[in-house]
Amino acid sequence: MNEQDEYWMRQAMLLAAKAEAEDEVPVGALVVLNGQCIGQGWNKSIGSHDATAHAEIMALRQAGQTIGNYRLLDCTLYVTLEPCMMCAGAMVHSRIKRLVYGAADAKTGSVDSVLRLLATPGLNHLVNWQSGVLAEECATQLSAFFKRRRAEKKAARKQAAT
Repeated sequence: MNEQDEYWMRQAMLLAAKAEAEDEVPVGALVVLNGQCIGQGWNKSIGSHDATAHAEIMALRQAGQTIGNYRLLDCTLYVTLEPCMMCAGAMVHSRIKRLVYGAADAKTGSVDSVLRLLATPGLNHLVNWQSGVLAEECATQLSAFFKRRRAEKKAARKQAAT
């Protein structure tokens, strides 16, 4: 892990905190080109009622608008959680050069955990990736959110029972 990757992952974690403030799963992402952030996003699926409103998709959309091209050649995508298959596919289509992610996702991770989509032979574009950057901190951010949600649901059930 280099200092630049750690810096940008910390920025992605700040975006994840924005998602959590909106009661969304705290995942943040940003796209960097030549040392500049050109797109950022955080999960908005719940509030927008949009299954495609993942942090990565939001960041890729904004980056494409910023440079006026959906092909994000020479860009790096930083995201706090291992991407799902939809987001991995979007990275291939957008021609992201490099992916850096924090925590692994044992349920839907499609880079290393459940599937290895970016390593699929025959794809028209290969994305390089680095996993585990600030993994423990990213995982803690997610697990704290879910722990809080479970406690809130338990308290609501208890309140309803009385």
